[in-house]
Amino acid sequence: MAAYLSLRNINKSFGSFQALKEVDLDVLSGELLCFLGPSGCGKTTLLRIIAGLEVQTQGRVEQAGRDISRLPPAERDYGIVFQSYALFPNLSVADNVGYGLVNRRLPKAQIDRRVEELLALVGLPGSAAKFPSQLSGGQQQRIALARALAMQPGLLLLDEPLSALDALERVRLRQEIRSLQKQLGVTTVMVTHDQEEALSVADRIVVMNHGVIEQVGSPTEIYREPASAFVADFVGKVNVLPGRIEGARLHVGQWSVGTGEVPSARDRNGAVKVYLRPEDIRARSGDVSRAALIQGHIEKIEFLGAFCHVHVQAPQLSSRPLVVYLSLNFLAEQGLSEGSDLPLSLMPERIKIF
Repeated sequence: MAAYLSLRNINKSFGSFQALKEVDLDVLSGELLCFLGPSGCGKTTLLRIIAGLEVQTQGRVEQAGRDISRLPPAERDYGIVFQSYALFPNLSVADNVGYGLVNRRLPKAQIDRRVEELLALVGLPGSAAKFPSQLSGGQQQRIALARALAMQPGLLLLDEPLSALDALERVRLRQEIRSLQKQLGVTTVMVTHDQEEALSVADRIVVMNHGVIEQVGSPTEIYREPASAFVADFVGKVNVLPGRIEGARLHVGQWSVGTGEVPSARDRNGAVKVYLRPEDIRARSGDVSRAALIQGHIEKIEFLGAFCHVHVQAPQLSSRPLVVYLSLNFLAEQGLSEGSDLPLSLMPERIKIF
């Protein structure tokens, strides 16, 4: 698929602080791409450079084959939705949505039709006469989205659009945004610090840290095949254990396995950090050979609904407790609670080493 938006060697400095360092990225036509990273990693600065709200210190931005690197925002083809909604409080919903259309001096009948169409699209038909103060946060964000789509832009930019909403509204609206994006086929770049949000809606995720791109990939690739210790630690929950590689074997405490079973252990030797997701540690029942088991003891159970974070002390592996994901049903069926013994087995093929 062809790149709709290309960023080449983007650098941005604020005085002596370098916010972005040699960023190269292609955004494919029709995809939803998420910039994901902690606060201060440069993701919002990069979005603002795409929008022309910041000017890069160095580098080139191309949209649909056109160099827009130095164009002002008004001459770029995008719609943008901010975290704070940025609606005009003194204008009605209809006037907010149609604001850009009025500026283009389109006929009133055409503007009214388009506004009505967009309000239906974002699930708020019949709201045209209301004012922003009469709407909930989620409804205001839908209006902001309708306004961004009014001019039928080639590119939609979303700057942490859901972070001001409560948890239930956030989940509901992110799925609506995804559904709408697929329906319209508009190329979309979204900034978020919420990994669950990025994993659930993105076609591809760009993980950023200290102004550089750590990894670009699908949600599954980012989660299952992290390219660095930062990505493994930032995206999802992970157990980090001290280990060492000696010849053909990886040793983690008193547990050892052939390095051929651990893909990322090839060509390494000496002390390593072993990364293992909680779902890749299996709780076992008595039908497994005890020689294959690691003996554990449940220290704490964090109730999260259908699943629990179970903190297990396993001295054979580490002095620190491991986090294991177990279903509420499994805990009930096995009669497990804090203080129970819990035999474990590890999945060597899922281990990552950095």
